[in-house]
Amino acid sequence: MLIDRNKVIIKTSFYGIIVNIILVVFKIIVGAITNSIAIISDAINNLTDAGSSVITIIGTKFANRRPDKKHPYGYGRIEYFTSVIISIFILIAGISAGKSSIDKIINPEDTTYSVVTLIIIAVAVVTKFIFGRYVKKTGNDMNSQSLIASGQDALLDSILSCTTLIAGVINFAYGLKLEGFFGLVISFVIINSAIDMSINTVNSILGERVEDDLIKKLKDRVSSFDEVQGVYDLNFHDYGPSKIIASIHIQIRNDMTAEEIHILTREIEYVIYEEFGIILTIGIYAANDKGTFGKIKKEIEKLVGQYDSIVQFHGFYVDKAKYNIYFDIVFDFEEENKEQIVNEIVAKMKEKHKKYNFNVIVDSNISEE
Repeated sequence: MLIDRNKVIIKTSFYGIIVNIILVVFKIIVGAITNSIAIISDAINNLTDAGSSVITIIGTKFANRRPDKKHPYGYGRIEYFTSVIISIFILIAGISAGKSSIDKIINPEDTTYSVVTLIIIAVAVVTKFIFGRYVKKTGNDMNSQSLIASGQDALLDSILSCTTLIAGVINFAYGLKLEGFFGLVISFVIINSAIDMSINTVNSILGERVEDDLIKKLKDRVSSFDEVQGVYDLNFHDYGPSKIIASIHIQIRNDMTAEEIHILTREIEYVIYEEFGIILTIGIYAANDKGTFGKIKKEIEKLVGQYDSIVQFHGFYVDKAKYNIYFDIVFDFEEENKEQIVNEIVAKMKEKHKKYNFNVIVDSNISEE
């Protein structure tokens, strides 16, 4: 799967190089003939797109290196750094185009459009739009942030090229010199696109919350096993677009044998990898909430329910021999007084059950729905 993915990304990027170089050549020729800074700025943008495709190919090659002793999780995150480099190139191109456009506004020069040049620009617009949709779809299919960014950028380019075409039509029909203004608009959009791309990539490197849809599907699949009474503490660790490692806790009967637990967890891990491509590690919560312990659990549930910032209570277990009661509380990220609330809950429970020690683990709302 990984090899096929890399081949598709490289092939699509190679197509991007060819398409963009052809567009650069045509636009530079047309820009030189018409003396249009808007068209030349558009050509520069296409040149950076070709450079972006080269960087994507190089990044994909490096990201596909095998894990080694120093980097046991592989090199998949290199793809995120290539996206940062691409955004820097786009930013530089946008600033350069903006400077040239300002010069053109201050010192306007005559431009000469013809029906032929306008047709060439229109063909470039259509070509870029079709290619952009192809690249973005491929990026989504292959889960490649670099390709998605390149495809989105290409679609944006087609819209920007429309503004160049409009400027040309206005100049051809009415003789108005708007190329500098249109070029400035293009440069601002290019700069904004580069900034958005950088922010998205940095968020991926820092670690974003996984989409709720994926969280729900994975939890539902794990819950579908008869022995599983509840799923909690789902954490994702992203080591590149094609390598995600996750961990989860499941609650099971406390009378299951080690062999039964082993068989269950192995089966779950295999199914999750086959269906989601995620390497899953499973922790165990043993349920012992019958009789007296069940009453204590309900007391804690009622008490926890009085705090709006508590998202979930789980992992309840009583160590009868040592009189220890364990449970986890999941807080919303906005809560600033977590320790104070935990102390209040423990104090109130201690009043009712003096012989027990209450051990609370505080979790954050990483993947709770």
